[in-house]
Amino acid sequence: MARSSTRPTSRDVAQAAGVSQAAVSLVLGDKWRGRVSETTAERVREAARDLGYRPNLAARNLRLGHTRTVLLVVPALTTEFFAGVYTGAARVAADHGFGVVLYPSPEGIGPARDPFASAQAALDGVIASSMAADALTAIRGDQLPLVMLDSDPNGSLGAATVNLDITDGIRQITDHLLTLGHRDVLHLAADVPSWTFDVRRHALAARMAATPGTHLRTAHAPISIEGALTATTTALTAPGPRPTAIVCDDDKLAAGAYKALRRLGLRIPQDISVTGLDDLALATALDPELTTVRLDAELFGERGMHALLAVLDGREPDRQDIPVHLVVRGSTAPPHTP
Repeated sequence: MARSSTRPTSRDVAQAAGVSQAAVSLVLGDKWRGRVSETTAERVREAARDLGYRPNLAARNLRLGHTRTVLLVVPALTTEFFAGVYTGAARVAADHGFGVVLYPSPEGIGPARDPFASAQAALDGVIASSMAADALTAIRGDQLPLVMLDSDPNGSLGAATVNLDITDGIRQITDHLLTLGHRDVLHLAADVPSWTFDVRRHALAARMAATPGTHLRTAHAPISIEGALTATTTALTAPGPRPTAIVCDDDKLAAGAYKALRRLGLRIPQDISVTGLDDLALATALDPELTTVRLDAELFGERGMHALLAVLDGREPDRQDIPVHLVVRGSTAPPHTP
């Protein structure tokens, strides 16, 4: 059969195969069994191949009420971590014929404007970071199939949650410092009302409390280098013994702590050890390079998309936490003995 110079239609396929357009729709929609014969189905498929026919998926999806589009809601893109989450989610989505729209909350954390006239009409589902959960109210995303990232599995808005094993990450950091001999620790905690940071605080406190003779104090800081610099300076110039290690909730806070320590004339790690969490590119740009916990952002995004696909298909998503790994570098050492 000669191929048409214009894009073939289902009517062309029907004429070539000698069947009705309804039969073509059944066969190419894989709903023909029990309704047309296998011989007819094969004739339709052969005609479609010969003509180079491709169904109009956009029109078909609109008729079915699906756009095969997913919204990924994250805080403002101030680090590469959420870019990695997007990369992983988009890769899995593409393998299943979906597209991913990235929506970074304009204010970083908190309410956000609706990026669509009606999210429910434009989207099949939402993947959202708990750090940007307030944005869901604006886009009415909590009324769509929803997967939450870094969220309480027992109290999440979503149909499923996907979490990194942050508790184990904090355990690895704490055990590393305790093994080195540190007993007086400052926790530079992210001043963000989010489940994932609550987990870090509770896990660190529990691990320290389980070791006799330890002392843990906490300083809160916004997730910014300047905020961390100010909080660290205030904590280290307060009366009382100076901590021998600082545990930071993320690598950006650690960078601010580095600046504060340098301005106070303290050496890393000779006078004070510092740890982060994320393993951003920043971690190896610091001097000395930062001991931190590596979080696989792309795998996080992949697992989030797989969970949403399972929800859309009515399947049970994988609920196992994603493993994390301590990366020991030059910012930690045994405490200095005067």
